[in-house]
Amino acid sequence: MNVTDPIHYLRKERNRLLGLTDWEMIKALETGVNSDALKEYRQALRDLPSTASPSLDENGQLTGVTWPTKPE
Repeated sequence: MNVTDPIHYLRKERNRLLGLTDWEMIKALETGVNSDALKEYRQALRDLPSTASPSLDENGQLTGVTWPTKPE
């Protein structure tokens, strides 16, 4: 994959955000806490490559992506 491709940056950030919630999912599964909102958030992140229209601005910053809001 070309590292100047916007989808590369989208996937990189998406994977980082998914990684930040891994421990929360494990904790919820271990304790039986309702994790439906977190599951929906993680699914929305996984869906991003097909639902977003990423591009890079003149500064190389990712645009055209509406990131889902992480539940509290």
